[in-house]
Amino acid sequence: MTENEPTRGENRFWALAEPLLQRADVTRSTMMGFPCLRLNGEFFASCDRRTGDLVVKLDEATVTRLIDAGKAEPFAPNGRRFREWASVPLRRSRAWRSLLDEALCLAAEREPPRQRVRRPTPR
Repeated sequence: MTENEPTRGENRFWALAEPLLQRADVTRSTMMGFPCLRLNGEFFASCDRRTGDLVVKLDEATVTRLIDAGKAEPFAPNGRRFREWASVPLRRSRAWRSLLDEALCLAAEREPPRQRVRRPTPR
């Protein structure tokens, strides 16, 4: 496999991401060099190219539950743990679709309402 060739995990990630990308507010991007999904510019899911794991942003309690149950590992790039991010191994990829959906829903809940731009009234 070459450096730019997608991993099995990355292929699975993009296959599951395809329906989400049909939404106008979901886009492909990169995060720390990894392929990722954004909702209106905010990261909510990624694939770790080194391991093929799904990386999702959830709420801290859910991440802790997944880790405690052995279903995920902490996401800790450079040794610093991100409390709302979980790394879910490829061997648990049957759970990826529901985790992607949950991450998207939580991202939508976190998103502040769009501010209306006030235009000056003509004099």
